[in-house]
Amino acid sequence: MSGTGQAKVLKLARRRQGVTTRELVAAGIHTQTLTRLVEAGRVERIARGLYRLPEQSFSEHHGLVLVSTAIPRATVCLISALQFHGIGTQAPFEVWIAIDRRDRRPALKYPPLRIVRFTGEALTEGVESHRIEGHAIRVYNLAKTVADCFKYRNKIGIDVALEALREAWRARRVTMDALDRYARICRVQRVMQPYLEALIA
Repeated sequence: MSGTGQAKVLKLARRRQGVTTRELVAAGIHTQTLTRLVEAGRVERIARGLYRLPEQSFSEHHGLVLVSTAIPRATVCLISALQFHGIGTQAPFEVWIAIDRRDRRPALKYPPLRIVRFTGEALTEGVESHRIEGHAIRVYNLAKTVADCFKYRNKIGIDVALEALREAWRARRVTMDALDRYARICRVQRVMQPYLEALIA
């Protein structure tokens, strides 16, 4: 095994975002070099095609990084988006993502996923990009996430949606205009209207 190849792999795997198999191949490194480093315990596989040094520390949102790396078109939504924004008391063990209704179901073993399928403006509007561990993560903004929670209240519970709405409003992190806009996009204006009126009563 080439010492130069090993050094290149270790240098790239040291980055916060780790290194992908594709990047190693593009750098002219044989995949066998990577395989041997993994077998020796000097590099570890953290997701399909994604590797890092074993001793690296990661952020609390590392699961989102893994998912976004493996499924770039996915957008973090619902419970996982609330957790990302620091709203509510839910701590999901799965990563909730939204994908296009026509997309194939992602095959990702870790972390576990909860997949919801959006279409049209419900899929494309309200998407923010955040950098975590050197990767761009797509997450719905807080107002859109609150509206999504009402849309999927039968799946996550109306209590979760109400908690998110009240907490986001009290913290002044959403505006009535934004809530109304995303309620329209998510087609939950009638559902949300009495709760929005109660906030400003």
